[in-house]
Amino acid sequence: MKGSFAHVIAGAAVLVGAIAAAAAAAPNAPTNPLRVSMYAANGAVEVIVTNTSRKAARVPGWQLPGNDPTAKLFQVSLDGAPVAYQGRLAKRGLPTAEDFVVLPPGRSYRAVVDLAASYDMSRRGQYLVALSSPLQYASLSDGSLLRTSRGLPMLLRSAPLRVWSDGAAAKTGTSPKAKPCNPKKQDCGGGSGNGISFVGCSATQSATATDAVNQARAYSENAKGYLASNTVGSRYTTWFGAYTSSRYGTASQHFAAIDSAMDQNNGQITINCGCNQNYYAYVYPTRPYEIFVCRAFWSAPLAGTDSKGGTLIHEMSHFNVVAGTDDIVYGQTGAKNLAASDPAGALNNADNHEYFAENNPKLN
Repeated sequence: MKGSFAHVIAGAAVLVGAIAAAAAAAPNAPTNPLRVSMYAANGAVEVIVTNTSRKAARVPGWQLPGNDPTAKLFQVSLDGAPVAYQGRLAKRGLPTAEDFVVLPPGRSYRAVVDLAASYDMSRRGQYLVALSSPLQYASLSDGSLLRTSRGLPMLLRSAPLRVWSDGAAAKTGTSPKAKPCNPKKQDCGGGSGNGISFVGCSATQSATATDAVNQARAYSENAKGYLASNTVGSRYTTWFGAYTSSRYGTASQHFAAIDSAMDQNNGQITINCGCNQNYYAYVYPTRPYEIFVCRAFWSAPLAGTDSKGGTLIHEMSHFNVVAGTDDIVYGQTGAKNLAASDPAGALNNADNHEYFAENNPKLN
């Protein structure tokens, strides 16, 4: 196993509740019934999530470590500096029944995770690792959502755990295995059109993706112009929260970078059609500017809410050289709540950028 851990510096990490300090300060605040224990074992991190409630808990599988590695669930740092997340970040729609993991009362979920598969742990040293996964859509069997008193998703959180990495080369995300390609029907490797490169796309898919890129370019230009004019209307406050000059400046920088990235026309933007998952799209944030489009992308409208064009804005914002956003919450309702309760979080959430750019329904 590459990038393995040699030993534990601090034996185990256990935290009951979403935010222990907040719970202590506000005794009546809702607490998270999911308890997290984290250990280093056999060269990997073992995570145990226990349902301490008397009710069953339902959690989207992608919010649990090791179940579906398409989200940045851990905070990993070395010498106080965060290390790069090299795994996938995926745009998702509403979860279906099949997406949930059910934890009966008193039962535990266990996963063993090789963090070096998704995080840059190539340097030798002591790493600080903590689980921090927003529990959007998670609920108990009585229908109550796992939310904080501010209406935001609770966090599935552990205390920090110090571990040692021997500094072996970290594994990085790889593209899906290529399928046999028919050059009469598909672009079989890096072909381009309208300044866009395509991988594994049929002629129809390439044409559709080109329209989506053009729509994304129109979105990013409009969003950049709105912010350049120093407008602070309902469009801004709905998706990025209360105004401060610093946060507004960050939003402006993000969309200037998104627009510049979208406007590249020498084939730097690569649309990869090799994904057959149910979500919209995903990227590796350390690998600009390749966007893997998935099944939900093709059925989405070209423009409007959760559109093809908006999806590309969402994904472009993830690249570290662009805006370096994360996926804290999905959907318009979640994004609005995040902006109202945590504007800084909204500036770090890809869907907030997408909905600001799509501007549907239209806001001033």
